[in-house]
Amino acid sequence: MPSTMPMADRRRLCGVNRPHHLHPQHPEGSEMSDILIDYDVDVPMSDGTILRADVYRPGTGQGPWPVLVQRSPYGKRGPITKDFIDVLSVAAHGYIVVLQDTRGRFASEGTWKPFDFEVSDGRDTVEWAAKIPGSNGLVGMFGMSYTGSTQWTAAISGAPALRAITPVMTWSEPLDGIHRRGGATELGLNAVWTLMTGASHLPRLHSSMELGAAFHSLVTDFDGLRDRGYWELPTGKLPLIDRYGGPDIGTQAAVADPGADFPHRVRGKHHDIAVPSLSVAGWYDLFLQGTLDNHVDNLAAGNTAKLVIGPSQHTGLHTSGGGVTGEVNYGLSTAPTSMFGTSLTDLEVRWFDHWLKGHDTGMLEEPPVKIFVMGTNVWRDENEWPLSRAVDTPWFLQPGGGLATNEPAPELGKTPDDYTYDPADPVITRGGNLFMSPEFPAGPFDQAAAEARDDVLVYTSEPLTTDLEVTGRIQMRLYAATDAPSTDWVVRLCDVDEKGVSRNLADGIIRIQAEPDSVGAHDIDLWSTSNVFLAGHRIRVHVTSSNFPRWDRNPNTGKPAHEATTFRTAHQRIFCDHVRPSHIVLPVIPQ
Repeated sequence: MPSTMPMADRRRLCGVNRPHHLHPQHPEGSEMSDILIDYDVDVPMSDGTILRADVYRPGTGQGPWPVLVQRSPYGKRGPITKDFIDVLSVAAHGYIVVLQDTRGRFASEGTWKPFDFEVSDGRDTVEWAAKIPGSNGLVGMFGMSYTGSTQWTAAISGAPALRAITPVMTWSEPLDGIHRRGGATELGLNAVWTLMTGASHLPRLHSSMELGAAFHSLVTDFDGLRDRGYWELPTGKLPLIDRYGGPDIGTQAAVADPGADFPHRVRGKHHDIAVPSLSVAGWYDLFLQGTLDNHVDNLAAGNTAKLVIGPSQHTGLHTSGGGVTGEVNYGLSTAPTSMFGTSLTDLEVRWFDHWLKGHDTGMLEEPPVKIFVMGTNVWRDENEWPLSRAVDTPWFLQPGGGLATNEPAPELGKTPDDYTYDPADPVITRGGNLFMSPEFPAGPFDQAAAEARDDVLVYTSEPLTTDLEVTGRIQMRLYAATDAPSTDWVVRLCDVDEKGVSRNLADGIIRIQAEPDSVGAHDIDLWSTSNVFLAGHRIRVHVTSSNFPRWDRNPNTGKPAHEATTFRTAHQRIFCDHVRPSHIVLPVIPQ
């Protein structure tokens, strides 16, 4: 069906392959198809703002077709937008594909205010897509990270045409992994993301005469994050934003009013959603727990939901070659052919074929959860998440640096372990669930440098006699005291191999206001993992007060992050006695 939409340009691509469909009842997978592309199509919002999209449609065939939408702030023709689905092959398979620039970005009108308009703009875009020429009125959405969040916000809006989503690696609660974590600022992410998105925004802010100097200033700030930018104070205001002159990712709002109802908060809003979801997560992704929470909450809302969790970090699922995350090679089994049976595109096509075309693809008969178990490095199908057979097992910090399943004996641990936390000399980030400047890669890394410090307490089990699988969410109950009015507690779980190399699996932080020298019980969320501690390996727990620059430093003064420009040291005490038994709770899978 010819398009009657206004367009800046139309092109035809000939001979595009359709996806290699997994099911023989759909033999069209081997055919070729022409694709028509309409560039910069106007998409009117309800407030009159015009957003723009490129529309890919089958050039042959009768239609009507379902519509798949991605709403992205990264440029609708950029590589990030197209990384997680093969747009041309999906269009050839019988879908109209809409790639849209979000408000204030690239070809779209309006003011760029991250997150603020995504609920209403998502609703308007879905309803527009359902009515474009050639559409059958059914819409699905795809994408990762920010574009995963735009799927959930469109679902929250209640757009009736939205029938299926496939969010990859995105958040649920903005104060648990994007703006803040445990009350601390996600400094590493916020600074780098603000500058990365700011680079493409500069032409809207400056004249051609000013643009070169502005771009040079922004690049200088980006390249100097490790040695200068991350160290600037106050962290709650991110001084680099003033130099860049653009919008904040939301850090300042989160610091000033952590109780605000952020428009991109999904947690607690699933009761407004009636859309099936296919979610993909990574054990070392910075939005790991958000992806898992969205899956669980969508199921609780009565919707169909499927989940895939691999050993990936945020910068991508392994698409070819080895499966290296951090400094660990998880093997070729992390390739898409093992993760999904074929490519991620084909997995998503199967999902959309079921919900938007009514094809029996067999997806709903398959187990709803697929996880990668690190340590043994195998994929496993599950019928649920979290796993109900997991047994929450406390491992207690022992006086002298041990870690065991028995509580400390009554006569031991009467003198607490202690250290001095100096925010001017913080523990430097080495791996983890993060997305930061290039000097700070994500994933598992040797933690020897951290463990050699005086301000990192290390507690280690005896070598295990049998394999021990830990799969699920990890919590720490820490009995601690500080002589400061405010401080941070950071806990990290590590797997120590037979050679003594200790690599991080999960970590968490909590920022507290304290009555100086009073002992408090603090619950720290380390998020989730799936790992087999092999026989001969040891379990290790770190307790410290910083992980910088991933999280901003607590100055120990009690001043809020948007005001603090001075530091004081804090004397920290950790209790591991019979009365105050600090312990980490591991979800152990019975053999």
